[in-house]
Amino acid sequence: MRAWIDGALLTDPTGPAVAVTDHGFTVGDGVFEAIKVVDGLPFALDLHLERLARSAAGLGLPRIDLDVVRRGVREVVEAQELPLGRVRITVTGGPAPLGSGRGDHAPTVVVVAAGMAPAPGTTAVATVPWPRNERGATAGLKTTSYAENVIALAEAQRRGASEAVLANLAGHLCEGTGSNVFYVVDGELRTPTLSSGCLAGVTRGLLLEWFGGREVDEPIEVVEQASEVFLVSTTRDVQGVHAWDGRALEAPGPVTREAAAAWAAREPELFGF
Repeated sequence: MRAWIDGALLTDPTGPAVAVTDHGFTVGDGVFEAIKVVDGLPFALDLHLERLARSAAGLGLPRIDLDVVRRGVREVVEAQELPLGRVRITVTGGPAPLGSGRGDHAPTVVVVAAGMAPAPGTTAVATVPWPRNERGATAGLKTTSYAENVIALAEAQRRGASEAVLANLAGHLCEGTGSNVFYVVDGELRTPTLSSGCLAGVTRGLLLEWFGGREVDEPIEVVEQASEVFLVSTTRDVQGVHAWDGRALEAPGPVTREAAAAWAAREPELFGF
């Protein structure tokens, strides 16, 4: 693993580096991006940096110098061999008083890169009882306030699944804790709209562009009619779901295989700095 903080590559990536008063640490006041790396090249870096800037603006953080962040990504990636890895960029409100109010320090910018294992070809998911608030102040933003996701994912894992799926306050299918959901009903590929409160996933957006699918908001119970389900994310790409709440599904099904093939054909276009 390699780590870069506020313009400097750390000699010890596991050593103390962030102030105990940092607002990202004390109250979760921060945004982040996770980016896949293959053979030392990041995937869709521009798209991830654009979303990082949108999330920061939505959280009210100062404007991020994306050129500086890009330099940090290059430094942590080039400092090690990464046949398959992940870069995490985190931007927080910086040191602040011990409360919700921000201080007057500059944001803290952290970039970390480390290897990762390939995702399994298929997985199981579980519906959890806690809803996404599609009307909340942070809806659709990729923030570091992930406590709800931690609880939801722990419940899914307790039930033998690798991902938890949530409905929103309207009872509509929304998203996973770290993935977007696609499903097939009557031969049609569908996925929730961004109005559902789901994250505008980079993989989600590219798959809709490269392969297609209808964006629609439907009660989460619609998945009981689905013949196929798959998840998409930076670390999963297109991953078939073989079980949802214990109900067996064909995985990967024919539509999932076509989507994965379309993804594999176009993905090489977006590797690089």
